[in-house]
Amino acid sequence: MNHPVRATAMTALLLLAAGCSRSVSPYADSGPPPLAPVPTGQVASNQLPPPPPPPPPPSNDTASATDTMTSDSDTTLGTDGSQPGSNGTQQNTQVASVSQPALSRNSVLGAYKVTTDGGNCQIILSLTKWSGGYRAASRGCPGKVADVSAWDVSGSQVVLKDSGGSNVANLNSAGNSRYEGSTNGGQSITLYR
Repeated sequence: MNHPVRATAMTALLLLAAGCSRSVSPYADSGPPPLAPVPTGQVASNQLPPPPPPPPPPSNDTASATDTMTSDSDTTLGTDGSQPGSNGTQQNTQVASVSQPALSRNSVLGAYKVTTDGGNCQIILSLTKWSGGYRAASRGCPGKVADVSAWDVSGSQVVLKDSGGSNVANLNSAGNSRYEGSTNGGQSITLYR
């Protein structure tokens, strides 16, 4: 008989505890107020304009007419622009004009934006040995420029080559890390950064 009294007392205590711990919400009867709808509009879809053309080359007022070409071994030239020979005689050297400054692989090395007939793209020139010269990677280039996978410096020109070592394009320096030329197929090409 003691068990039913205890069970009833426990049930009453549990109901009392449950009633005390319940908080009363102001939204108990109707729920939370509805949210205001988000205004919607039409989404427009347009074609992006083409990228702007590369900037024009800056004037080369600071270059002197006595710029000289150095060989890949970076030898020292005499004051008259000639290279001393081993037997004391003077050897002939090339003299670069104002519009074509001396080029070295290290000065050409790096990533370039490319403008060419048919679109814009990127070319990265590295010093990793590759067939026909050094490794080059073109990204998104149209036409023959897409075949570029090697490069080298030849005199005052940057030469872009395909994977077989054949010339794809010859470019001349236009100053300030800018090179202009054409592919063997006549497609114009400009590298700049």
